[in-house]
Amino acid sequence: MTIQNQNTDKNLDSTQKVRTLLTIGRYFKERFGTRVRKIPISLQGFTCPNIDGSKARGGCIYCCNESFSPSLKKLDSTIKIKMNFTLKKNPILDTQLTQLEQQFYWHSNFHKEKFNVQKYMIYFQSYSNTYAPFDTLKTLYDKALSLPNVIGLSIGTRTDCIEPKLLDLLSSYVDEGFEIWIEYGVQSVFDQTLKLINRAENMQNAPALFKATREKGIKVCAHLIYGLPNESQEMMLHSLQSVLSWGVDGLKLHPLYVVENTHLAKMYKKGEYKPISLQDYGNLIVESLKIIPPEIVIQRISSGAHEPSLLAPKWCFDKNIQMRYLRDLLWEIGIWY
Repeated sequence: MTIQNQNTDKNLDSTQKVRTLLTIGRYFKERFGTRVRKIPISLQGFTCPNIDGSKARGGCIYCCNESFSPSLKKLDSTIKIKMNFTLKKNPILDTQLTQLEQQFYWHSNFHKEKFNVQKYMIYFQSYSNTYAPFDTLKTLYDKALSLPNVIGLSIGTRTDCIEPKLLDLLSSYVDEGFEIWIEYGVQSVFDQTLKLINRAENMQNAPALFKATREKGIKVCAHLIYGLPNESQEMMLHSLQSVLSWGVDGLKLHPLYVVENTHLAKMYKKGEYKPISLQDYGNLIVESLKIIPPEIVIQRISSGAHEPSLLAPKWCFDKNIQMRYLRDLLWEIGIWY
């Protein structure tokens, strides 16, 4: 979208064009003619291959899913069954289906009553949501798409947790008219960074996977983290340029923040990690949006943890502070967020 002559700020030249950023909200409004709310879902038993020992243990050094998904705190801690590709039978499938419904109705009712939202996308958020037996995934996805006024799915996962038959399944949903996204956690394209953060994967197969996903009609959103240990601004922008060259439909850009009970917290307390400043992060967002094509859906440019477990940077405690600062910076270069 490009809007001309909407110059209401004295910092803009009178002839400067204003680019209205294609946010996920604007994309949904164009696509469906109304507001669509993403409903975050966190289910019992899901994990990642760098947590359960199949590739590594402990997860990413910054990982504390509870800091951004309060629903995880409400799950039954006595259930120890974990999903993976080799699980022959899923004894907690009924529990997962119940949790899916409960979380959906709680969120959808809230947003319908408060904001009059009428359509919803189910967002399988926490951990790797394709890392489970195929039958389990199909049952959960089918259920999600059967819920009232659901227009599609957005599925968070890793690039090493995709089976070809899963892409075929998701493609069949697209053929039925549903909006289907896979959100791939890339974070960085540098092997040394991925090793340092205990990601236990590399991005060698990611370009082909992105291409295969999009060829099935499934939209791809790539996640990148700015401020990872030992990464320069040039490295972060190189990761962005790389995923753009692979082909994406959307992007999520996050600042790295430190929360308690993570390995990153230990590094921070020892002085081994210095968090990114708001100024440096803002500059990176500005430089990023200069090179991101206008048709790419910007799903996120901020992140944080509004809870006492946040150690640093303190500006990640309040997303409103982030967004005011970022909006002002972007307006200076003619981008309306």
